[in-house]
Amino acid sequence: MGMLCPLLALSLVLLWAPAALADVLVQPNFDAEKFSGLWYVVAIASNCKVFLGQKEHLLMSTVAVQPTANGSLHFHMEVPWANGCHQQEAEYLKVSSEGHFRAPDLGYLDVRVVATDYGSFAVIYIYKELEGVLSTMVQLYSRAQVVSPKAMEAFRDFYPTLELPHDMAVVLPKSDACSKGAQETP
Repeated sequence: MGMLCPLLALSLVLLWAPAALADVLVQPNFDAEKFSGLWYVVAIASNCKVFLGQKEHLLMSTVAVQPTANGSLHFHMEVPWANGCHQQEAEYLKVSSEGHFRAPDLGYLDVRVVATDYGSFAVIYIYKELEGVLSTMVQLYSRAQVVSPKAMEAFRDFYPTLELPHDMAVVLPKSDACSKGAQETP
């Protein structure tokens, strides 16, 4: 009986989650080749408690994206911390359509490229599980460290639709901690 309640609760969450996420659209005609290359993570909004506790200390990170033969994406991420640059590799596995992924190694249950012009910005939706808690995250990618007003507007228009208030968002300051790796692409 002790295991039944947690299993029932998890089953209900898993049944509820896809229905709740159905309203988050994916970039029409997503093109993985055009999406590939170097991006800067310039802004984040999230209700993740870990993020909220650290958001004032976060710095701009980079992601280098490479499409794979099976329609997935390979990500090389470099995240600056006080003690240097943390690097991580992850596979974003294609789910059902172009621009829709999951990244189990990161706890990302649902990842969607919501909007992109490929040349300057992308808005990324992430529904994740961290330390047993489900949360929502929106990231703004930019091809340059200085983000365009159009990109910032797309980000600021989108994340409130997910009931993420402005105090759960941060524009990340630039950092040189990962600048060497940012010059390279996978």
